[in-house]
Amino acid sequence: MSAAPLEIERVWVLRAAPALPKDASIWKIEQGYLPEHAADDPDFAEGRLRRIEHPDGRVECLHTVKRGAGLVRQETEREITEAEFHAQWPRTQGRRVRKRRHRVREGTLVWEVDEFLDWPLWMAEVELPTAGSEAPIPGWLRPVVGLEVTHDPRWRNFALALQGPPGVSG
Repeated sequence: MSAAPLEIERVWVLRAAPALPKDASIWKIEQGYLPEHAADDPDFAEGRLRRIEHPDGRVECLHTVKRGAGLVRQETEREITEAEFHAQWPRTQGRRVRKRRHRVREGTLVWEVDEFLDWPLWMAEVELPTAGSEAPIPGWLRPVVGLEVTHDPRWRNFALALQGPPGVSG
């Protein structure tokens, strides 16, 4: 049996909206977090539901389970149908995030800049091939980069969906 795939990701809070490159691809994302237990449907016992509207109009729905904290986490993801997404979506009530994700390729890395729609919040993240990989911040992003929050669980989307951003009342 093989180990779950790993997600290696660094994350920053931004001080303001960045001047994004014109070739940024924009995804519209709504995601919600499932309760841990679901006796009625073990296929959706925990994790995240995500619906992505891609720039070409295509819709992608995913069920993702992440384990661990910090830079390296286990991530298992599977595509689900829109019908499955809509059937399970009510279970995420009170645990949701809406955002516009701006994706920009810089060399071999893809930077994702999230504009949250429910709070005045911008965050940037980059997935890395290894835990020791460098993540040089692109020039267009550097002027607005604030605190790195990779190891602060309060800034994970799950925590934001439950409580909002630290220090922001809702």
